[in-house]
Amino acid sequence: MSDPALPRRPTLDLRAFTPARVALGRSGASVPTKALLDFTLDHARARDAVHAAFDAARIVADLGALGLAVTEGRSQAVDRRDYLRRPDLGRRLDPGSAEVLARAASAPCRLALVIGDGLSAAAVHAHAVALVRRLLPLLAEGDDVAVGHVVVASGARVALGDEIGAILGARMALMLIGERPGLSAPDSLGAYLTFAPKPGRTDAERNCVSNIHHAGLSYDEGALKIAWLVREGLARQVSGVALKDESADRAPRRIGTALPERRASPAQIATS
Repeated sequence: MSDPALPRRPTLDLRAFTPARVALGRSGASVPTKALLDFTLDHARARDAVHAAFDAARIVADLGALGLAVTEGRSQAVDRRDYLRRPDLGRRLDPGSAEVLARAASAPCRLALVIGDGLSAAAVHAHAVALVRRLLPLLAEGDDVAVGHVVVASGARVALGDEIGAILGARMALMLIGERPGLSAPDSLGAYLTFAPKPGRTDAERNCVSNIHHAGLSYDEGALKIAWLVREGLARQVSGVALKDESADRAPRRIGTALPERRASPAQIATS
């Protein structure tokens, strides 16, 4: 007796679950005009996000409204062109910024927060402050992991947070940064956590909560995961491949309003 045939679902159904380009159809040997125009528009948005100017003053003002004292800094990349051509310069602090941060480091802290433009200033403008607003109450629960220092960094790559964290004497550095734009998400924000930050740390030694944007991981979900990783990383004194996200094993908690519906795939949590 043969097994009953599995029910077939049209390929078009996949479009309800992902913003990826599936089931586009065709016109002769090519794709339909609308699909081509949509691709061209998304490609232009991704390019614009990479080259967009970073409004650091706006981020500093918005964070100040949350009651945070903020220090500005920048990498050794002198402009956007320099930043894109020389990734290594985005991983090192400008000497003047290093001096400013050294003077601000009056005492070691448990957690330093760094917000950098990365490859999408648009992502930082759109999501960073809203994410921090939801994260702060979670960090204040229980043993109260206070944010000791906040730095807004221009021309930043992820590893810049390691040098900043080391200068500030932070046990853990949390870097919020614009991720490389994709054709379905030009404004995706990433959060990178590194225990005992210092120059030379590898990607295997940090955790990443990625895909934070309106069609991806929500602010509430992202804040929950980040807060869990911060607490567990400090308690276990590790980060990266030695620290696996187990926040989903905890009972769900309510934070403000209900989470919005999303079309995107489930959130990514991985080392990066």
